[in-house]
Amino acid sequence: MTGESLLASVAEVTPAIAPGAGKLSAIPAVIAVPTLLVSPPLAIGLVGLAVCVLWFHRDPDRVPPEPGAGFLAPADGKISVIREEENEDKSTTGNEAGDGRRAGASDSDGPARLRIGVFMNVTDVHVNRAPASGTVESLDHRPGANRPAFSKDSDRNERLRINHGRYTTVMIAGWFARRIYPYVGAGDTVEAGDRIGHVSFGSRADVVLPPDVSREDLQVSVGDRVRAGETVLADGATPADKADSEALEPQHVDWKSGRLPHHN
Repeated sequence: MTGESLLASVAEVTPAIAPGAGKLSAIPAVIAVPTLLVSPPLAIGLVGLAVCVLWFHRDPDRVPPEPGAGFLAPADGKISVIREEENEDKSTTGNEAGDGRRAGASDSDGPARLRIGVFMNVTDVHVNRAPASGTVESLDHRPGANRPAFSKDSDRNERLRINHGRYTTVMIAGWFARRIYPYVGAGDTVEAGDRIGHVSFGSRADVVLPPDVSREDLQVSVGDRVRAGETVLADGATPADKADSEALEPQHVDWKSGRLPHHN
């Protein structure tokens, strides 16, 4: 059996995987074939590595809550950050607030916003999902360091900022991960829970909430475990979500006129 056929057999019993994961896992699988003649234990280890790469990039289906439930977790993992951020212009010119944060650490625009960060360890699903419905206005890739994603220094890490207009999703690379893979582009429309990208081998995904979402709207705390596209982080549905929610509500007929009620 060749490395490619072995990989195909594994894929048949493996859940859906993130795009590009097959190529990553094919490298150790193909090397395992000639290695088998020289060192069978090493070849087995290489096959095991290929399987682990596929498993790491698994992409199971998720069932988002009803539209209007609020902002959903962008990733599987543990809540590692909940903080307020000043607008981007102030944060990039220096620490005017005197709160110990480094310049350039903000991904928010305009008024102060809440930021919620989800740390993904190696056992978590690393496919990221849209916290709410909206249209992607822009993508901004920022090169940087590759510190551990759970550390405070990760605020300076390489990242991809996805601007959805009302809110922002930030995919942050970790110390080992050096590639961020977006699935969306400017102009794309996403629904809450849609896949928007992944970061390989350990990382963090943050959502910067709209200015009208306050700490009183939060449904999670630091240390809580969350699931991408399913766990509600905060109340505050987008206008599109509210419209979808209203469309799902039962309509009551005015039996005297025989007409549906009029909504302004």
